[in-house]
Amino acid sequence: MASATSPATSGGSEDFATLLDEMLGANTGFAGSVVSGKIIRIDDDFAVVDVGLKSEGRVPLKEFAPQGMKPEIKPGDVVDLFVERYEDRDGSIVLSREKARREEAWTNLEKAFAANQRVNGVLFGRVKGGFTVDLGGAVAFLPGSQVDIRPVRDVGPLMGQSQPFQILKMDRARGNIVVSRRAVLEETRAEQRAELVQGLKEGMVLDGVVKNITDYGAFVDLGGVDGLLHVTDIAWRRINHPSEALTIGQQVKVQVIRFNSDTQRISLGMKQLMSDPWDGVAIKYPVNAKFSGRVTNITDYGAFVELEPGVEGLVHVSEMSWTKKNVHPGKIVATSEQVDVLILDVDEPKRRISLGLKQAQGNPWEVFLQDHPLGSEIEGEIRNITEFGLFIGVGPDVDGMVHLSDLSWDLPGESAIAAYKKGDMVKAKVLDVDVEKERISLGIKQLEADPAAEVLDNVKKGDIVTCTVTKIETNGIEVKVNDVLTGFIRRAELARDRQDQRPDKFAIGEKVDAKITAVDRAARRLSLTVKGKEIEEEREAVKEYGTADSGASLGDILGAAIRRRREQASEAE
Repeated sequence: MASATSPATSGGSEDFATLLDEMLGANTGFAGSVVSGKIIRIDDDFAVVDVGLKSEGRVPLKEFAPQGMKPEIKPGDVVDLFVERYEDRDGSIVLSREKARREEAWTNLEKAFAANQRVNGVLFGRVKGGFTVDLGGAVAFLPGSQVDIRPVRDVGPLMGQSQPFQILKMDRARGNIVVSRRAVLEETRAEQRAELVQGLKEGMVLDGVVKNITDYGAFVDLGGVDGLLHVTDIAWRRINHPSEALTIGQQVKVQVIRFNSDTQRISLGMKQLMSDPWDGVAIKYPVNAKFSGRVTNITDYGAFVELEPGVEGLVHVSEMSWTKKNVHPGKIVATSEQVDVLILDVDEPKRRISLGLKQAQGNPWEVFLQDHPLGSEIEGEIRNITEFGLFIGVGPDVDGMVHLSDLSWDLPGESAIAAYKKGDMVKAKVLDVDVEKERISLGIKQLEADPAAEVLDNVKKGDIVTCTVTKIETNGIEVKVNDVLTGFIRRAELARDRQDQRPDKFAIGEKVDAKITAVDRAARRLSLTVKGKEIEEEREAVKEYGTADSGASLGDILGAAIRRRREQASEAE
């Protein structure tokens, strides 16, 4: 029996391997290469392909079409395939359509790279630092900085679109390809810019596509050259951000406003192609006319109100409220609020309209005067108490004032005001309304008749009246006439003789006869004199009973006059 390690056995093994290779048709020269094959049939999810070898190959159908799409192949079609290896068990060949496309793509890309030619690709994925691009089967890397000439915030519109790229570098051994879309754009842009700029003139109307949007405007692609459409030139109406009127990729018609041939900067406008809403604005919005508008912007100095698209007016802070002074406009109106305004002034050349908010609401002082004529009675809450009077609420934001002097007929203002407190409901009479000065004067004492009115009607200058001393001061005495009318006798008028001109010789409650020297009906006050009364009595006595020239002394004359008066008084009793 032969040993397992005998030469005969060893030689038999080698003969078997040789025989197996011949049966399978093994040819290491095909492995790793691209061959052409004919599709024989389609079985389930595979295509059976004859590549001219001793056995057939099977290729998954999904490799013949993009993901999600049905492959468009049929028996008899000739396709290029990549030979990966031979199967050991069933003798079939492992083929790959995808790798064949990749090998073919690499070969074509190397030719294009050597000739510095552009290649078409589809941007299909995002990776760290950039994006992936399908170059007909080979995957390339597109750095973020090479996507566009300017930074692109949204690459969504570029995804899945076939577009040209420039190969920057490639390494087949490592399977690395780096491409640039920006290089293609710059080259194309330079060509188109030269052609477009050559015939560009201010005033030209061009078609463009919104390429990028910023806070201050939008960049419009005019076909190889970009122009700036500033936010103020998009529309006649106020636009806070360009995105309110434009979107990326939008087709627009623009006019060349300015063109600098040195810097090749192009300024564009859209509103210039529309009719100017300010034409004839003075006729459409006459002064003192009332209109409704929408609040578009609020500042520290007022609020802008849109009367129609493109036409705004300013309501200055001083014209916002009759009663709310030194208040920020934002506390009176809100953005987008619909308000009624009055046209105060129109300056069409300067494109300015001055509006009044408070004027459209009516002057509250005029309204108050219409509803409450002078002399009428009102009732309100005491909102404030000051050293000079009471403030009574007569409207939502309007107060009327009761001066100290109008609180009581009898008590001094300082004493009368002590009877009131904030929050009390009181009645008062309307004394005066000054619309221009925005003042309303009220009176509480005027609700009752003046107790001194009758006395005032019956006294006049020169009358002798009996007074009651109510107050003694250093410069005179205060008195009451008929217990209702106040009078004052100055120190120098207390007596004829200087040594008797002393207020302290009088007592409170003492009766004093005095002569009226002045009547102040508005203040309800009399000025009196005792000295004048005495001098007048002396003059009458001398006239009636004789003169010093007749030999009678002054004492005799006055004595006779006094006796006569006493006799008359006794007879009267």
